[in-house]
Amino acid sequence: MSWTDNLPTVRGKLLLNETLAPYTWFRVGGPAEALFIPADEDDLIAFLKVLPENVPVYPLGVGSNVIVRDGGVAGVIIRLAGRAWGQVTAEGTTVTAGAGALDSMVARASAKAGIAGLEFYAGIPGSVGGALTMNAGCYGSETKDVLVSARGVNRKGEVVELKLADFGYTYRHSNAPADIIWIEARFEGRADEPQAVAARIAEITSRRETTQPIREKTGGSTFKNPEGHSSWKLVDEAGWRGRLHAVTGGGAKFSELHANFMINPGEATAADLESLGEAVRADVLEKTGIQLNWEIKRIGRP
Repeated sequence: MSWTDNLPTVRGKLLLNETLAPYTWFRVGGPAEALFIPADEDDLIAFLKVLPENVPVYPLGVGSNVIVRDGGVAGVIIRLAGRAWGQVTAEGTTVTAGAGALDSMVARASAKAGIAGLEFYAGIPGSVGGALTMNAGCYGSETKDVLVSARGVNRKGEVVELKLADFGYTYRHSNAPADIIWIEARFEGRADEPQAVAARIAEITSRRETTQPIREKTGGSTFKNPEGHSSWKLVDEAGWRGRLHAVTGGGAKFSELHANFMINPGEATAADLESLGEAVRADVLEKTGIQLNWEIKRIGRP
């Protein structure tokens, strides 16, 4: 008997052997043993409390910064999607956002409320839960600069709240417990004229549209920037900009527009994407002695 034969009753969606490719920006990846889209916080808590402890759990968000491998994922993928998870409200200079809200929604809500400091979220292709996990940032600002606290549910179904100091944030890294499924975050900005905030967001959006392949099947920045270096320059100088690489499918490449953005130009597999990334890492290391580290998360079985 499989653990999936005795799953708890839920109010949200619980799908077995669900292919994950449609849920990721790369549009690649095999099936999850189970995909759970909880109706609300209580639904998530109840599910985690009765799920066998040996079953792995992975949060997915909007799938913008992840490669799901072709063999699929053992365990449960939890995706916070829908109105219950995407609310963004503002009061004074505080913005409260559900973990399923897009980062761009946080930026727009802050502009409407006349709150400055969160404009950079307009340039991040992800959701609040992912931003909390990896200290997401761009254009000189990071999550650690605006976060006050966040609330989540751990693997045992217990609600926990962490203050900013508890995250121990460094560049694209958090020391928060890895088993937490984030529910909500609270950010603090500063008062400003709504038009001024909106203008800065428009500038960020325009810059992103002209310098990044946002209309492609991509995952955002592939590698973290090594200290003192830009990953895109290292990838470009090693000769990988626009160079197609294939192992099992139609092939993947690094964008001609931005050499740190890996893209699926058509029929790439997860193996194509991950193999390309590893080939570039090895080549850059050999040529420069600099180690590139993945910013994109890879999950599942080859």
